[in-house]
Formats: sequence, structure tokens, C-alpha cells
Amino acid sequence: MLKRLITVLWPSFLIAGVADVLFFTLFDPTQLLYKEEPLFESHLAAYTVGFFIFWLMGIGSSALTCYFQRGADDINRCPLVPSARPEGCPKKEGCADCN
Repeated sequence: MLKRLITVLWPSFLIAGVADVLFFTLFDPTQLLYKEEPLFESHLAAYTVGFFIFWLMGIGSSALTCYFQRGADDINRCPLVPSARPEGCPKKEGCADCN
């Protein structure tokens, strides 16, 4: 689980840093307006909020990639050992390849 978490968080962190630099190279934070009012009072606040927004977008992208990489065996595998499966389960006993 920790390996999967690192696989999702680390690349998204790196991409968020790059995206933040590229975005704020093109746009001045003091020029970003909402209802003709500046969104941020300081550059540092804009950079911080922008970084976390880009990081959340990267986390979503990396998590979806991990989710869609799962194979049919991972999705359809029963999490219980054969002896712990409920009565009537077709994979309870006598199935050599039902893991």
C-alpha cells in the first residue's frame, strides 16, 4: 500500500512543481482577478495555492492510472482464503485455480 501511495504522490509532486513554474512564468499572480478583485494579495500565496491545485490534479491523474492498470485477476480475485469463504460460494472448495 505504501509503495502504491508513493507511486501516486511522488510523480504528481514533481509535475505540480513544473506546472507551477510554467503557469506563473506565463501569468502574473497579481493579474488574476475574480469579479474585478485580485485573487491573491501576495505572490507567495498564489504560488502556494497554485502548487496545491496542480498537485491535486496530478494525484487524480496518477491515481486513475494506477486504477486502470489493474488486471482482471486483481479485480476478480476473492480476498478470502478458501476455508473462510461462506457456504454456497462456488469458489469455496474443490476449485484448484480459484485463488
